[in-house]
Amino acid sequence: MIKKIISAMTFLVAITVFGQKKNDIQSVTDIAEKLRSAMISGEKSALQSLIVPELTYGHSGGHIDDAKEFVEKLVSKKSDFLTIDITNQNIQIVGNTAIVRHHFYATTADFGKEPGDVTLDILLVWTKVKNDWKLLARQAVKSEKKK
Repeated sequence: MIKKIISAMTFLVAITVFGQKKNDIQSVTDIAEKLRSAMISGEKSALQSLIVPELTYGHSGGHIDDAKEFVEKLVSKKSDFLTIDITNQNIQIVGNTAIVRHHFYATTADFGKEPGDVTLDILLVWTKVKNDWKLLARQAVKSEKKK
């Protein structure tokens, strides 16, 4: 009888954990989409709501922005994304951390520069703060066009 109770409890715990991971994957998918939209709009409050103050945001050229610089570049249009398309997204949940990898293709109109195209592979690290996912780190590397 005790073995049956233990087996049933183990099964319920496994279902609960799997269900939580599935919900977290959907939540991270949703928040990544909010980040994509906020990067296009350049809306300061939207951007700030998605990140932690300790954000480290690595560009493919090697420069690393902190949270303030990341937001300011998008708000001021120093970095201006007209479109951002994300493909091949993969999400892995490890505890309260989400690792997101995707291909990033964008058209840009950065202030003082000619319009351009950007093709990158991205790594995002999200952390769960209370019940919300917040961007902790991002690193980009240049890649071949995969659109």
